[in-house]
Amino acid sequence: MIIHSANFVKSSGRWQDCPEPTLPEYAFIGRSNVGKSSLINAMMNRKDLAKTSQTPGKTQLINHFLINENWFLTDLPGYGYAKVSKSLRKDFEKLITNYILNRKNLVNLFVLIDVRHTPQKIDLEFMEWCAESGIPFSIVFTKADKLKGMMAEKNANAYLEKMLETWDEVPNHFLTSSEKKIGTEDVLRFIEDTNAMLKNNKIQFV
Repeated sequence: MIIHSANFVKSSGRWQDCPEPTLPEYAFIGRSNVGKSSLINAMMNRKDLAKTSQTPGKTQLINHFLINENWFLTDLPGYGYAKVSKSLRKDFEKLITNYILNRKNLVNLFVLIDVRHTPQKIDLEFMEWCAESGIPFSIVFTKADKLKGMMAEKNANAYLEKMLETWDEVPNHFLTSSEKKIGTEDVLRFIEDTNAMLKNNKIQFV
């Protein structure tokens, strides 16, 4: 997919305040230090479309971007150990849950996983919730460039094997690196193919 335009639309503190759900939407979520903003910027060939920070938990609102005038990219607040109060963390969780369950035009949720780490309980539980809630999602392993040789691929495969202990099959998945732009085109191709399928099937959201 060639990115012709990528424009910030708005930030929303409630899912009801998000842009009108007239276009296909793809949301990105992950633990608060997983490299979400960097991945979004790499995909869009922009340095500052999504705001990056050295402080985990920078994204605290639902941020919408209009891509190529025909689909929405949504940057969701991270979950996990962001340096915020428990009450604020609960607000984030409520915001995320309500958005995921109620956003009618959400086509796919990309769940970002740091490939350097062993499977984390919080990530596994979140994906189980998505599956139980009927939410279509894909796994995006990030930071592949931080490991030498084939370690990133080995870690990703080990993660998927762990999931197969309780899952019938693993979700669609990608191995990426924002710094070296590994796998970013694969994610964009998936979005492009999905949009084409929606168009061919004349699927409308409103």
